[in-house]
Amino acid sequence: MGKHTLHRLTAREVTGAKDRGHYPDGGGLYLRVGASGTRSWIFRYTRQDKTREMGLGAVKDVTLVKARHLAAEARELLRGGLDPIDTRTGSTTRAARASAVTFQQCAERYIEAKRAGWKNAKHAAQWGATLAQYASPIIGALSVADVTLPHVLQILEPIWTTKTETASRLRGRIQSVLDYATARGYRTGDNPARWTGHLKELLPAPGKVAKVEHHAALPWQEIGAFMAELRQQAGMGARALELAILTAARSGEVRGATWAEVGLAQAVWTIPAARMKAAKEHRVPLSAEAVELLRTLPRIDGSELLFPNSKGAALSDMTLSAVLKRMGRAVTTHGFRSTFRDWAGECTAYPREVIEHALAHQLRDRAEAAYARGTLFDKRRRLMAEWAQFCGIVAPVAGVVPLRRGA
Repeated sequence: MGKHTLHRLTAREVTGAKDRGHYPDGGGLYLRVGASGTRSWIFRYTRQDKTREMGLGAVKDVTLVKARHLAAEARELLRGGLDPIDTRTGSTTRAARASAVTFQQCAERYIEAKRAGWKNAKHAAQWGATLAQYASPIIGALSVADVTLPHVLQILEPIWTTKTETASRLRGRIQSVLDYATARGYRTGDNPARWTGHLKELLPAPGKVAKVEHHAALPWQEIGAFMAELRQQAGMGARALELAILTAARSGEVRGATWAEVGLAQAVWTIPAARMKAAKEHRVPLSAEAVELLRTLPRIDGSELLFPNSKGAALSDMTLSAVLKRMGRAVTTHGFRSTFRDWAGECTAYPREVIEHALAHQLRDRAEAAYARGTLFDKRRRLMAEWAQFCGIVAPVAGVVPLRRGA
């Protein structure tokens, strides 16, 4: 039991242990109390059918937390096929072993340790890609114990004012990796990537460097004329943009859509959780206009995508942007979601949660979200039908637009 249950001892028990004997903390770590009352830490393990004990230091010099770190390192050596005592007494000291762990190795271990707690695989991929692009060329092969403030500044300063959001996320990720390294005993001292009381004094605040720019959106009053013009454009990119607008979906959701996700008879498009930002399946009600658009799409042999490129692969986001550029529109594909949101808020009486569900947004208010467990699908179907009809009005009547009842 003692070998498999970790952290059995408390600091008070360590201080109060007086009787001679071995007190297990778990995982091979023991507090040993000698005949004269001396207290020390040992790590007991079996290797090649032989039981060995490795001293980790006296209690007065090594705290319970530190002893657990040392025991964890010893167990890691055993998992790697090494004998902790032979490794320590050989040419490689504990400090040298720690220095053998590079920043890149430490980052990979951190990502692996956290992977199960992240929403989806994309998050881990983003972490790895950001660190690989900006940090690894400078400190990837460097011992994680040797990463200092000049290294962090060398990474961040070139992009701090030009790619502020990326740089800010990168700083946080470097800080997390270095904190992990400290907890694992790979490095000691302060974290050179921390912001408060440190980098905050050396770099301008991200919020003051670059203001957040929202996606450029088309005014909802102009959507009818825009759609009429868009329908005159040829090509898969134009059709993908049209569906994105009619469904208020994200560009990536449309570009990655497959025929297996679409039920034309039921007028439903089911986007699997793996392709959704919130990692939750989203059912999109298809208006009559959206269904008609899909019925006119050609089927490409060898591709299951609704909107494949000439090679049968998914369209790039730049393809949809190119359509807008050809039309001379200084707006973004994502901005049409704002156009829909503004129209729904200004011109309809649908409740906010119906509109937010249509956009596949998570409700920010936790109490509200706890009660709104459904997807309000029937109401969303009526909302999207009205939106599609509105998109077909080339010249909306000026003045006050009467509210439509969506309850």
